Amino acid sequence: MKRRLGQLAVASGEDVASARQKIMRVAELLGLDRQGQTRIATAVSEIARNACNHAGGGEVLLELDDDVLPGRFVVTVHDRGPGIADLEAVLSGQRSFAPGRGAGLASARRLVDEFHIQSAASGTAVRLAQRQHWQASPRLPASVEQAIAQVLDRGGGDALAALREQDRALLDNLAELQERQLEADRLSRELEETNRGVVALYSELDQKAEQLRVVSDMKSRFLSHMSHEFRTPLNSILALTRLLLDRVDGELSSEQERQVDYVRRAAQGLLEMVNDLLDLAKVEAGRLEIKPTSFNVDGLFAALRGSLKPLLVNPAVELIFEAEPDLPELHADEQKLAQVLRNLVSNALKFTERGHVRVRARHDATRMRAVFSVEDSGIGIAAADRELIFEEFSQVDGRLQRGGTGLGLPLSRRLAQLMGGDLTVASEPGRGSTFEFFLPLRFGQAPFPANERQGPRLLVVDDEEAFRYVVGHIAADAGFQVEEAANGEEALARLQARRPDLVVLDLQMPVMDGFAVLARMDAPELAGLPVIICTSQMLQVEHKRALARAYAIVAKQDISREGLTRLFRSVIHLLDESPPA
Repeated sequence: MKRRLGQLAVASGEDVASARQKIMRVAELLGLDRQGQTRIATAVSEIARNACNHAGGGEVLLELDDDVLPGRFVVTVHDRGPGIADLEAVLSGQRSFAPGRGAGLASARRLVDEFHIQSAASGTAVRLAQRQHWQASPRLPASVEQAIAQVLDRGGGDALAALREQDRALLDNLAELQERQLEADRLSRELEETNRGVVALYSELDQKAEQLRVVSDMKSRFLSHMSHEFRTPLNSILALTRLLLDRVDGELSSEQERQVDYVRRAAQGLLEMVNDLLDLAKVEAGRLEIKPTSFNVDGLFAALRGSLKPLLVNPAVELIFEAEPDLPELHADEQKLAQVLRNLVSNALKFTERGHVRVRARHDATRMRAVFSVEDSGIGIAAADRELIFEEFSQVDGRLQRGGTGLGLPLSRRLAQLMGGDLTVASEPGRGSTFEFFLPLRFGQAPFPANERQGPRLLVVDDEEAFRYVVGHIAADAGFQVEEAANGEEALARLQARRPDLVVLDLQMPVMDGFAVLARMDAPELAGLPVIICTSQMLQVEHKRALARAYAIVAKQDISREGLTRLFRSVIHLLDESPPA
């Protein structure tokens, strides 16, 4: 319900000052805080001054609206002037007026909680409201109503006193603003300290990352060295047990033969683990070579059947090999392909209690690759564990988990990627698993015919053929046309003959290293050409300064298909946004 509190007439500057003082006092009696009192009084005085200057005067109506919660102190200023043209432009500040015409409307609108204006040729009415902060609809005590009536009935009083009261309110507001400024300064200092801490943290993280790279390199060298040292005695143990089992120096009792067989199997298992560690160390160090030969899948499967036969110890599980007819000949590293398939079949047999393990091979003609799959009817893998199984030394706990090192699957994926392919898994608990190994038909050959390739051009500069192939294969899938260079001089010749859109550059190369190539790329005709550094070299601070021009620096041991693809796509996006050279 709206209750009329009173009305004031304004016709001069003294009336405006008096109205401001009275509204401040009424707002105080209604329970508004100091800030609310100042806001409503200042807004009303601005509008009342406009009414005096623009329309020769007006009336100020004071009301209490407690129909809604919280209640509102409502002040309406009426005048009988000619109205305001282009009202929206005035309120938005887009139109300005000469002094005394329309000034203060936008400011008053910002000061109060609610602002409504109606303007026509017969006059203007501006309603201003400030919300109270009572929890329930108030019932004004009689004493408060009497006090409000006395304030409004009081004469204009001393205009100087009213101005002093305004000055006091302004000083109070100024003091509040100063306090807020001090608080803002304090927060700014805290933010600066936080920023310095973040910078120090980034520096510390860079140092830790460098230390981790050093430790990783030391680990790889240690594994490589110790693996070589372990293999000699293990091979000797296997040779000696073979002599004993062949009865070269006499017969063995059945118990002795059983004991020797245990020794042989333990040594064989240890040797396989050492071989996995050695291969993994070579992959991480970038020293594992791909030795492609030409072979057919039928011959590969025939050899696998024989080598995997000793693993078939459970008669309830059948091992099946299926090859698509007329598969094309492969040109790849047959030994490493067989190693990956052996690891996959060995895992499948370990986690399959009954049913089958099926090894398939098919030809994906659209992408010029072979697809090998190992599918089983075993216990399956939970969704949360599908990436965990490809992490080194990680194993999924379960009732069929029987030892192992957790190296087989991580090594298999690394080998697959090194050969230009990839290894994926699809599985559900209780419904078996299917591992798919994608392999190009010919190692070192682009996955698409040259006349079908389109898109931005990429130059891969590296003295290692296998690495050039891996990067080129991933880049081709990302839409790049790929060219290769085996050293720095060859790279510069290709750059001068035809500018590419992106360069992937190794640092350690014969003839001319990557640092020298990058320095020569400061020439005007190569300015702005993005370069991605891919290296296994441990970079010091001075090296990083010399590589400041590079778009990105990636450690070879950290390269993955997903990571490189994201990086290539970011470069494509950059090229799309850049104006043509």
